[in-house]
Amino acid sequence: MFTEDRNFVERMKRESEEFSNLQQIHKQLEKKVSKLNKRKTLTPQEEMEKKQLQKEKLVTKDQMETLIRRYLEREDICHNPIVSR
Repeated sequence: MFTEDRNFVERMKRESEEFSNLQQIHKQLEKKVSKLNKRKTLTPQEEMEKKQLQKEKLVTKDQMETLIRRYLEREDICHNPIVSR
């Protein structure tokens, strides 16, 4: 989703420490998964580790997406307030 847009990600990192921390964790997990993916064979232990890292990576990305949605909802409310009748 929005985590693919570099400008938006940079803005989120500047405005949200939580987002910035999650992105760092996501990058670290990506490096670990990538390192395991480069190996021709994995031991059963390494295979389990890889799957766990992938799950953690996905959870982290989901958390980032949640922060983005909240941010966008706030922005929308600030720029387009609902007028009561």
